[in-house]
Amino acid sequence: MTPEFPPAPLPELLLEPLVRAALLEDLGAGGDVTTRLVIPPGATCRARLRAREAGVLSGMQVAALAFRLVDPALKLRTLAPDGAVVAAGETAMEIEGPAASVLSAERVALNFAGRLAGVATTTAAYAAETRGTRARITCTRKTTPGLRLVEKQAVLHGGGFNHRFSLSDAVLIKDNHVAAAGGVRAALRAAKAGASHMLRIEIEVDTLDQLAEALDEGGADVALLDNMDAAAMRQAVAMTAGRLTLEASGSMRLERVAETAATGVDYISVGALTHSASTLDLGLDF
Repeated sequence: MTPEFPPAPLPELLLEPLVRAALLEDLGAGGDVTTRLVIPPGATCRARLRAREAGVLSGMQVAALAFRLVDPALKLRTLAPDGAVVAAGETAMEIEGPAASVLSAERVALNFAGRLAGVATTTAAYAAETRGTRARITCTRKTTPGLRLVEKQAVLHGGGFNHRFSLSDAVLIKDNHVAAAGGVRAALRAAKAGASHMLRIEIEVDTLDQLAEALDEGGADVALLDNMDAAAMRQAVAMTAGRLTLEASGSMRLERVAETAATGVDYISVGALTHSASTLDLGLDF
């Protein structure tokens, strides 16, 4: 299940440092020595970036930027944009221009596109399991260091939703916060007393008793139901009666999603969208 209205492209000002760093890493101190020695000066080519297996694309914007940073003169034509569902063998992008430039950018472009399309494809599989329910699939902060922005964008391309991007986005009181603060009530009281009116407050609860405490204390906007079974989640939905947004989390394997969504929770957070997604097999052929 991919988004009906895919998200807008990210500002390239934010993407350029990520792509530039990857290109510098790949080119090293001496540049692409193979291409410099083997490819005749002035040689041109037409290349196609193709899907070698079916999936949902993401990272096409990033791949295009990799080619342009190596050589702004390259001509790019995107045939299947981010968020598109592609079949095996389908061409996603055509690149035309100096062969040396295409070869020097190829691996970085494919690394980004394959990784991000893998995240989008995994997300689409999870989102499909929520059809007919109110539940939304959301990601976590379990992302590749340095790539959170583009991996979370890939989640959107796959039909999922984004959780917080950083520790500064919202108050999320986890189990260790609760333990260190002295309990659910103490943690919520401290958060309510000091949080800006612009910050939402979410609290993790491991049991229905803790959920009852949170409801009685008040102040939370969201309750994270951690590692609860379906029966407990259904009870949590009944207990809250719409007073809190409910997020189910913990060991959310694909085979559990439909049952979890049917309990009536609002969100299902899945670390596997980013930390366990397989790379989609994409290739570049002249």
